[in-house]
Amino acid sequence: MEFKNSEDRYGMIAITFHWVMALLIISLLALGLYMVDLPVGLEKIKLYGLHKEFGILVLMLVILRVSWRLSNIVPFLPAHLPDWQKLAARVSHFLLYVLMLAMPMTGWLLSSAAGFPVSFFGLFILPDFLSPNEYLRFLLSETHKWLGFGFIALIGVHAAAVLQHYVIYRENILKRILPWK
Repeated sequence: MEFKNSEDRYGMIAITFHWVMALLIISLLALGLYMVDLPVGLEKIKLYGLHKEFGILVLMLVILRVSWRLSNIVPFLPAHLPDWQKLAARVSHFLLYVLMLAMPMTGWLLSSAAGFPVSFFGLFILPDFLSPNEYLRFLLSETHKWLGFGFIALIGVHAAAVLQHYVIYRENILKRILPWK
């Protein structure tokens, strides 16, 4: 398998970014849904810490991923797709990238506004961009929550489109991003 993308397939680097980040993001979304309803206690504090640390990892990875994507060609969409589906694919991919950046950024800002530091796996503490502020904490909490719900919906649309191509159109567009041929 090639490291770089080709006109018809993603390369090993892009494939690795895709699947590692998919696993991390889906796990973070599930953890976020789980931990918010926990009673305040040691488990909740521990899970929030892990959520923040892995969220910052996603932020670092998405910066690398965007850099990689901008320096590589993107495989062409099948020529027979209607223009509206090509546009929908491009817009949804763009929105996925926006959310990959916005979710960890709003989480980091939320922690700053709440007065809680963000550690990166105990290696270093990230700087606070905001002073503690209850109004901003609430605003960022709601923003982070609703971006998360939007992210879940967009991932669902993304997966449904892949299934639609496989089941209805009988084309395996998924093979372009799978680690095996």
